[in-house]
Formats: sequence, structure tokens, C-alpha cells
Amino acid sequence: MTGALRLQGVSLSLVGRNLFQRLDLVAEPGQTVTVMGPSGCGKSSLLAYICGTLDRAFVATGSVLIGDSDVTGLPPERRGIGIIFQDDLLFPHLSVAENLAFGLPASLRGRKARLGRIEAALADAGLSGFGDRDPATLSGGQRARVALLRTLLSEPRALLLDEPFAKLDIGLRTRIRAFVFDHVRDYGLPALLVTHDPADAEAAAGQVITLAPAGNDDPEEAAAWTPTSPSPVRLP
Repeated sequence: MTGALRLQGVSLSLVGRNLFQRLDLVAEPGQTVTVMGPSGCGKSSLLAYICGTLDRAFVATGSVLIGDSDVTGLPPERRGIGIIFQDDLLFPHLSVAENLAFGLPASLRGRKARLGRIEAALADAGLSGFGDRDPATLSGGQRARVALLRTLLSEPRALLLDEPFAKLDIGLRTRIRAFVFDHVRDYGLPALLVTHDPADAEAAAGQVITLAPAGNDDPEEAAAWTPTSPSPVRLP
């Protein structure tokens, strides 16, 4: 199990405009913290800052820690943070198994060991026998599961979720939410979810932080964040 994901005094600004006030939060291992707010308030930019891919046009302050490690100054590939987006971003020229192999750590050596890890992951997702499939032949839910598996196989220390359910139809969304949040708990990962959908926050069953656009100069206009704790829900 990894340590908690902590943000300490994080703030972002663009061309002199503060996106939100200083933000402190903690996502414990196995817990998903949800960040909500209107478009333009800096939700996705916050995730980019956490994983080390924030555009240089932004000015950022504050620290990102995982356990006892301060990863703020590290390049993305050394932070150990996985991220999943709205689009699954599977490689179209690779099979399902080859997509998953892309996520395996270099420390896992030997063809047999690597294939074994891939087959176990597919079985866990109810996709046994799908290794040779072309990603284009998969349903939306199957692609979403493969995308999550690829990220988990990379053995991240924390997981970021940037509206990963937004493009799924309503019926499928409930099942994929359950799949994702179950794996967050089972793997003991601290996770941060960005979403516009209150149902996502309810399913995550963790702390909810609402960002609001911050005023430029007037601190009273700079709505910071409001934590709430939705009641846990039983997922089908």
C-alpha cells in the first residue's frame, strides 16, 4: 500500500488571474477525493500540476507529496502518478495485450512473467481471452476497463481521474464507476477525481471539494473550496 496523496498550499494563476485560493487536501490510500466546480476554475489544470504536465503559461505554488516523498520538482515519469482521461487513449495499432504490456514496469522481466501479469489483469476485468483483440472491436466499457488496467499495471503510487466517465452512457457509467472505485480501494491507491457529475462524487463516497473561480484582487471574491462528505452508496 502506498502513502497518502497530499496537496499543501497549492494555487494556480494564469496571466495574473488566480484560479483558486491556496488548496490543502489529503487523499488517503484507498480513498477517492472528488474535486468539482464550473468550467475554467482550474480543475484539470490542478491535475496537470499534480502529475507534472502543467503548461508553463501557468504560475503554480505549493507542494505535492505522496507518503513522505515530495514529488513537486520531479519530472512526470518519476512521480509515480497514473492518470485516466475521458478518452481511453488506447494505442490503435496495438492489440489489447500489447496495450497492457506498455504499462508494465521495466523491472518485470521475462516474457512468461509479463504475459502472466497481463492475463491475470484481463481475468480480473472479466476480459479473459481478449488479449489478441483489436481495441477498435471493444465496447466503450471494455475499452474503459483496459485503460484502467494499463494504468494499474504501471504500479502507480497515486491515481488521477479526469472525468473518466463523462463519455459513457448512463447504464454503463454505474458499472464502470464501481469497477474503478473498487480497484482504488483494492490496490490501496490515493485517488483524486475531477468531475461535473454529482453522481460520480456520490459513487466515490469520499470527501468532495468544490472549487470556484477566484477573484483577481478581492480576497472575499476568491471562493476557495468547500469540503463535504457524501454518504457512501452501495454499488450494484
